Amino acid sequence: MKLLGAATSVGSAATDRGVIHQLLIDLGVNSSTAHSAEIYLSAPVRIVVIILVAAVLARLVSRLARRIVQSLRLVSPLIDTTGRSEARIKTLAGAFAQILRAIIWLVAILTILGQFNISLLPFVATATVIGAALGFGAQSLVKDFLSGALLLAEDQFGVGDRVTVGTGATATVGTVEGVTLRVTRLRGADGGVIYVPNGDIRTLVNDTENDSRALVDVVVPLGTDLVRAGQVLEAAATSVATDPEWSASFTGEPTFAGVQDSSSPTGVTLRVVAATKPGVHLKVAGEIRLRCLERLRTEGIAWSES
Repeated sequence: MKLLGAATSVGSAATDRGVIHQLLIDLGVNSSTAHSAEIYLSAPVRIVVIILVAAVLARLVSRLARRIVQSLRLVSPLIDTTGRSEARIKTLAGAFAQILRAIIWLVAILTILGQFNISLLPFVATATVIGAALGFGAQSLVKDFLSGALLLAEDQFGVGDRVTVGTGATATVGTVEGVTLRVTRLRGADGGVIYVPNGDIRTLVNDTENDSRALVDVVVPLGTDLVRAGQVLEAAATSVATDPEWSASFTGEPTFAGVQDSSSPTGVTLRVVAATKPGVHLKVAGEIRLRCLERLRTEGIAWSES
């Protein structure tokens, strides 16, 4: 039996062709010692290699995460790169990098456990159960986070922007006060705070991303001299644009846009348009409307409240 065991050991050593075994053989170590070293050192060496590879990958994911975030941004000649967007890219890239690092180290740990011949089936079963629970129970939450990441990466709006979420009667209008990965906080015109889950944002209008337009509609009775009324409205709007208190808000001269609606039985709708800086069009429109109505009154031209 001893001879058989010795023969088996020698046979194993002779057939062993591991890296450590071959290296020791090249260094002049006998085959039996090289075989023992292969048995006891191969697993620790593999573990060290796994840790080193994971560490290198963890250091490289920062660049990869930044490239991923930059690839999600809207590319348009009308949208300039701002300090706000750069800050968002840095923040999101950091978040993505943390997620990628967690995945890398999780895979590394599972691989190391496999080197100790530890069964990974319980871990796989647990991960499957957790994944199923998240898939069925947190769909809306995951949707909110993914949508929030895309909104931030594309820099669709920021704090201080006036936005309209949705369309039609269900549209929500407000000024952005805060943006997180899950929810956007708006301040409504009445002062109320509106929380909109990012996953519910399907259509969004940003009034402050580029130059805005102040639109002022005035309804005058049927039979009014429309040419004269248009001249009066344009003169009133121009008086606002030349006022030192308001001139800085304009990016172009106000113009009379003509008749907008003549089908109403109560009168004809006339419109004045003025190009303004982002976010101030509502205030400018209010001042233009006030002066238009006052100028119509002094000129003896009636208007309708409808």
